[in-house]
Amino acid sequence: MTDAAVAGPQVIIGLGIAIFVMIALVIKTRVHALLALVIAASIAGLIGGMSPNAVIDAITTGFGKTLSTIGLVIGFGVMMGRILEVSGAGQRMAYAILRLLGKEREDWAMAITGYIVSIPIFCDSAYVILNPLVRALARNSGRSVLTLGIALASGLAVTHSAVPPTPGPLGVAGIFGVDIGLMIAWGIVFTAPALIVMVLYARIMGPRIEAMIERDVPGSLKRDDTDPVATPLAESELPSLFKAMLPIVLPIGLIFLNTLVTALTGGGDAPGAFVQVVQFVGHPVIAVGIGVLAAVYGLVPKMPKDQVLAHLEKGVESAGIILLVTGAGGALGAVLRASGAGDYIGQSIAGLALPAVLIPFLIATLVRFVQGSGTVSMITGASISAPILSAMPDVNMVLAAQAACLGGLFFSYFNDSYFWVVNRLLGVKTAKHQLLVLSVPTTLGWATGLVALLIANAFMG
Repeated sequence: MTDAAVAGPQVIIGLGIAIFVMIALVIKTRVHALLALVIAASIAGLIGGMSPNAVIDAITTGFGKTLSTIGLVIGFGVMMGRILEVSGAGQRMAYAILRLLGKEREDWAMAITGYIVSIPIFCDSAYVILNPLVRALARNSGRSVLTLGIALASGLAVTHSAVPPTPGPLGVAGIFGVDIGLMIAWGIVFTAPALIVMVLYARIMGPRIEAMIERDVPGSLKRDDTDPVATPLAESELPSLFKAMLPIVLPIGLIFLNTLVTALTGGGDAPGAFVQVVQFVGHPVIAVGIGVLAAVYGLVPKMPKDQVLAHLEKGVESAGIILLVTGAGGALGAVLRASGAGDYIGQSIAGLALPAVLIPFLIATLVRFVQGSGTVSMITGASISAPILSAMPDVNMVLAAQAACLGGLFFSYFNDSYFWVVNRLLGVKTAKHQLLVLSVPTTLGWATGLVALLIANAFMG
């Protein structure tokens, strides 16, 4: 019997125990996901036959390598998002989209606003900012407040799950080592049909759920004026649409241009001056940094320096734990590579009829269900599956990365902070109604994304 044959079952046992311990720690104890990931990496390595020093080396190397590719982008992204929050840029985009689409399409206006705003802003914060517009539109148009609320929540959720520079998809892209521009493009491809299905659900079911709530809990959807929600700015105080959109559109455009130019020129060893400039400004770190400058100087030009810096630092504070969890996910992936678990599982699965992209999708779905955080589920799905898929032939890594992200959209419910933000601000208080408001539409988006993913994999995998 060969060493590989002996080591194979051993590393699988180690991985299985590591995943079980990680999930148990997150669900049943007060251990944070960050520490749980590091503990899981240690267990997988030690049981898998690695020496203690080798485990430590793999953890630290994997952590550092992951953050070296994506850490600054996440930091810049949340800084930009903070300025977009305080400047009213999201409100301006909502008003502009509403005017563009016209009456009777308020649900689409809210959904598209959420779809755009959630690219740089955490969906929890974005929902708090835009929820007053939901109520104002419902009051002025006569539309169901739940239709508009579910539509907004859906738009925010789908791009938060799959389109960089949202931190979760960025971390996944770093772990898989895929191009950010391609990640953005495929994220839009997969989330667009998911959003359509979710908005149709909001349009059909919103009034029905509202009637159900009024029948079961009369008056519960009326706004509580003591609720500490954001107060929308007057329209005269909002930035212009150009300034509101620029910090989002500019970095995405630069990243896309870099991807396109590099693909057309082949990314040679000695590119011309133009290509070098495009590759520099189109690198995600530089592009998102430029977006931060556009936000600071375009959206809050008259805000005092100390206040601007305080807002930027507030954004960075929110990024800290995401950076650490992302790095820990990379550490787990590095241990799985070093232990040989990835190679062994890859060789075992390669002959099965199961499409390879379902591996990260199913892992992320399971983790999302048991512990609630979409970002943690994406990072976990990517860190476990990346070393497995790298050992399998002909796997489209961009689709695999998107699979990990789409799995994180599954069934938002009680262990998800976003679930409580949306339902609390809409005034939905009964569990049955709360599940209808957010759990069902996110699951519909997850299922639609899966169908789109399998179709794309049939042609591009």
